[in-house]
Amino acid sequence: MQHAIVCIRTLAVMLLVLCAALPAMAEPAAVEKPAPKALMQGTVNINTADASQLALLPGIGPKTAESIVSYRTSNGAFNSVDDLVRVKGIGAKTLEKLRPYLSLKGETTLKKG
Repeated sequence: MQHAIVCIRTLAVMLLVLCAALPAMAEPAAVEKPAPKALMQGTVNINTADASQLALLPGIGPKTAESIVSYRTSNGAFNSVDDLVRVKGIGAKTLEKLRPYLSLKGETTLKKG
């Protein structure tokens, strides 16, 4: 009888250890993010860039680029990079991805590296 109790306790301890280790075993191994397809270098002046230059920005397609130009034509120059969220199709998350590539002055120098 005592042998059975020892076996049950041993099994219970093994089960507890397994349950404690299970979450760690279930997590996927750390996977490195793939490198960006093309590294971007330079900036885009959102007050002077044409649609083709704006479309070079990551996540900005031709339609959104045209929306930026249209907004700027109707409302005048952007006073701040943050004003870009007023353009349909650009939200806060998109703006944060674009921020390193945006400027209000100077020439557009953005190139895919």
